[in-house]
Amino acid sequence: MIAACLLPCVPAWSAGPAVEAAPDTMQARVLGCAACHGAHGEGTDNDYFPRLAGKPAGYLFNQLIAFRDGRRQYPPMNYLLAYLPDAYLKQIADYFAEQRPPFPASAAPSVDASTVALGKSLATRGEASRGVPACIACHGASLTGLAPAIPGLLGLHANYISAQLGAFRYGTRHAASPDCMHDIATRLSDRDITAVAAWLASLPPPSDVAPAAAGSLKLPLACGSEPN
Repeated sequence: MIAACLLPCVPAWSAGPAVEAAPDTMQARVLGCAACHGAHGEGTDNDYFPRLAGKPAGYLFNQLIAFRDGRRQYPPMNYLLAYLPDAYLKQIADYFAEQRPPFPASAAPSVDASTVALGKSLATRGEASRGVPACIACHGASLTGLAPAIPGLLGLHANYISAQLGAFRYGTRHAASPDCMHDIATRLSDRDITAVAAWLASLPPPSDVAPAAAGSLKLPLACGSEPN
């Protein structure tokens, strides 16, 4: 009672300035992602921060879980996601999957023409003699990914693609078992990886950025992240 009676006696000047509340939107909540991945997940000039926008939500969710649980190692991501629950990570994945910002300009290949040709051949035809399927066999004819959980490969820097193939090859990055990307990457030479990365990074934006529909492709090998 005494406290209630005293409240009107507090001078008006003692109140601080009004603080505008931040908008409670997913766009506002993911601002922590923007410095590395762009405001709408479009990617940045840093070679190793990939485009997130438009990738299948299942793929993005799987990667967020892997970073949170330490199966995929990159300390800033591990720290950022450490205490976020599955339901919230799914909301983040759904948000970026729905974004459609413009693609960056494609990069001119920094390798010779024969290496670029090799990259195109591996990506579009594969090499059956070594058990290497074409990239398009799993990632879609337009390389925009396959719903629900295989990523698009366009709008990425060559160094990022090369680094991820190397990580799959040496086991520092893992996919769900059976880990088809590890199996494929171990069959690629260093030149193969350089070639595929250079060719993919040189491609122009697709006319339709949507991933291929779930079930529209029969995968050439078993992959734990996608039903075969």
